[in-house]
Amino acid sequence: MPVRRSLRVTPGGVSRLLRCGQAGRCRDCGNRIEWYHRSDQRLVPLHPHEVQADEVPAGCHWQVSSGVAHPAGDGSAWCRLPHALLCPARDAPAIPELGQLRRVLAVNTRRLIDAGRFTPPSAPPNGTTSQTPVCRPARPIVQMLYVRYLAAHPVQELQCVTQTRRRERCTRLLLAPDALAGTWRLLPATASRGQLALPAEVMAVYDLSALPYAEQLRWRAQRCPQHAATPTAADLAVADWEPFDPLIHHDHIHNRLPTRNRPRSSGRAQKVVWP
Repeated sequence: MPVRRSLRVTPGGVSRLLRCGQAGRCRDCGNRIEWYHRSDQRLVPLHPHEVQADEVPAGCHWQVSSGVAHPAGDGSAWCRLPHALLCPARDAPAIPELGQLRRVLAVNTRRLIDAGRFTPPSAPPNGTTSQTPVCRPARPIVQMLYVRYLAAHPVQELQCVTQTRRRERCTRLLLAPDALAGTWRLLPATASRGQLALPAEVMAVYDLSALPYAEQLRWRAQRCPQHAATPTAADLAVADWEPFDPLIHHDHIHNRLPTRNRPRSSGRAQKVVWP
């Protein structure tokens, strides 16, 4: 009987994400996607199937080599496409060649919704107002390692992405009770480098800059304190960080700090340790 061996990730590898963890679904349309690292270590979601290269414009060609995605063609008859060009929940690009594939994905989205397998993100009803608006961002802006990211979940719900010995995703949270927490701050959100003006002068940011460097690396890798000490452990899911772009993510900019259930009667409003 052959000896069973566990898969391990090479410490010097480009990606620590297991192949089974690269597949996922778009949070906007529910269609299948595959995550790949780019040469700059950023993640890009690609359409899970190859298409004929001569049926799409050359500017849309992507190739995957050694687990790394490159936005260029290699002269082969097949190529990959970024999901952003095909997502039916986004505005259709001016590329007629992609119209048929977008319609196929749109029909699949409708089938998932009708079967109850996918619920599209809902927007607040028009005309609804509140005297005390809730200031607890569902997708907070987090600053670490001098870079701002947009999280996919609230800070207190971010889950470790590491695979356990039972080949399941770790259920521990990044914000462990015995771990250092960040600080909510109102930081400047002014335009820079010729960008358009932002909708607010300041925005609420969960700042991790005061934490030690190793702790900020742990947050960036999205690992709990227990798995941060095991560098050979593989990841079973994609980290929930998206580089923050004030022009694209302007809907997630809040100019108020998160408040507790019972706000403090006094104190500085520019700095809140929360949660």
